[in-house]
Amino acid sequence: MVLELAEIDVKLGHEADFEAAVTQAMRLFLRSKGCTGIKLHRSLEQPTRYRLIVQWETLEDHMIEFRNSDAFIEWRRLGGPYFAGTPRIEHLVVAVDGADQMSPASGLEGSA
Repeated sequence: MVLELAEIDVKLGHEADFEAAVTQAMRLFLRSKGCTGIKLHRSLEQPTRYRLIVQWETLEDHMIEFRNSDAFIEWRRLGGPYFAGTPRIEHLVVAVDGADQMSPASGLEGSA
């Protein structure tokens, strides 16, 4: 699995409009080849800054399949008017997963 992390700054006063656009666009992502999930996070410290996290089966599903699709064009039509600048995109893979460390068998449960 690959996570797409998009940091998006939104024009001041258009936060609710952007959130509505993302809500509308979620179906575009979820119907795309290889997309298995999507979440939008908003910064508490910088309320006009968002992190859009999209789960893809492969990097190619995002960079080739989605980015060259009508769904991507529609996503940019919906969300793009609210961007304060160009979104910053990264792709992530899990390096260390602490979820397994909290199982009773690990001996770490309740050790804090």
